[in-house]
Amino acid sequence: MTLEKNDIELIERLIYKNNDDVAVSISRSFERLEERIDAAEARLYSRFSDLEDRVEACRQDVVDDIGTLRDEVREMKKYEN
Repeated sequence: MTLEKNDIELIERLIYKNNDDVAVSISRSFERLEERIDAAEARLYSRFSDLEDRVEACRQDVVDDIGTLRDEVREMKKYEN
C-alpha cells in the first residue's frame, strides 16, 4: 500500500492544524501561569504591607514605652533632689 500525494497533503494539513492547536494551548497555559504569578506577587506585597504595619505599630509602642520610662526617671530625679 503506497501513499498518494493527496494522502500526504492530508497528513500535512492534520499536522499543521495540530501545531496551531498546540501553540494555542501552550500560550493559554503561559497566560494562566502569568496570572498565577501576578496573584502570588500581589499576595506577597499584601503580606509585606501587613508586616510593615505591624513593625510600625511595635516601633510606636517601644517609643511610647521609652517616653513613659523617661518621664518616670525625671519624676524620680525630682523626688531625689
